[in-house]
Amino acid sequence: MSAIQRAIRVLIYLSVAIGIVLLFQLYSLVPSWLFYSVLVGWLAYLFVAVLAWKGQTVAYPLALILAILTLAVSLPQPEHYSYVEAGFSLASSTFLIGSALQIALIILIPLFLYKNRTKRS
Repeated sequence: MSAIQRAIRVLIYLSVAIGIVLLFQLYSLVPSWLFYSVLVGWLAYLFVAVLAWKGQTVAYPLALILAILTLAVSLPQPEHYSYVEAGFSLASSTFLIGSALQIALIILIPLFLYKNRTKRS
């Protein structure tokens, strides 16, 4: 397993872990439909983490899709930025760390897939 592949796996696992923190934060703050929507997304990430742990290469494109969807849903929310502007807190840390993890996945996964494609050619 290459270093980039190990890094991607760690980022996927960390995304699952930060998702648990997010779920605990959201449980009492948001309407139940929103909480369950986030829970479904977290379960999808957990599924991808299991695929990655088992060495299934399909996990990487799925993780890329989830990372893009996560940022597409999260970044446009002004409430998230208000947490950051308010200063250091668990909410602001969760947002910043989670976003950084997704950005790292969006950078590393295409690089990994490209390198693997060129190896097979």
